[in-house]
Amino acid sequence: MKAPLVRSPRKAKGQGGERREEILDAALSLFTRDGLHAVSTRQIAEAAGISQPALYAYFATKDDLIADLCVRAFATLSARMAAAKADWTPSQACFDKAMRVYIDFGLENPDAYRVAFMIEKSHDGTFLARTGGRAMQAGVEAFGAFLGMVADLQAHGLTLDDDPERLTQTLWAALHGLVSLLVARPEFPWVERESLIAAHIAMLRRGALRPG
Repeated sequence: MKAPLVRSPRKAKGQGGERREEILDAALSLFTRDGLHAVSTRQIAEAAGISQPALYAYFATKDDLIADLCVRAFATLSARMAAAKADWTPSQACFDKAMRVYIDFGLENPDAYRVAFMIEKSHDGTFLARTGGRAMQAGVEAFGAFLGMVADLQAHGLTLDDDPERLTQTLWAALHGLVSLLVARPEFPWVERESLIAAHIAMLRRGALRPG
């Protein structure tokens, strides 16, 4: 049996930016609990403490709301990548740091990670078209920040693969595999988490960088 929907008290008007974030937070909580396709805009409005028409003043459709959740998640990842690049030097230690940025983002923001990376957005495959592709663009920008670091390693002759985009996509896929499993299957009898993460990064380093 599902837990009863918790309704927030109705809030006063005139809190535009804050209200928008409250709606996104309410939607994210509901999507995590009930699934992306089972939640209605009426439920989201009730959880945010507003009327359904008021919700539509911020988000024209449920897809628009989902797209903004994706954009917000990718923006957080991009900001973390930019912070890692601030003291970047092309080295094995910084390679490990870049891998860890992605992993920590996913594990520290599991609900946002699910919506951005793990859930099919529409059954008919037209989500990108209906939302102007802005979620994809935000994802490409986050990938680009990661690509910049890998390309720097390649430019300094540290990588085994001479195609930085191919290598970055390979690393991105490998990191996603680890994060998505830890997020989706926490009940699995994993070894101690930090040792698993360290071993995974070490495996990627050996496959990506030249020895020494």
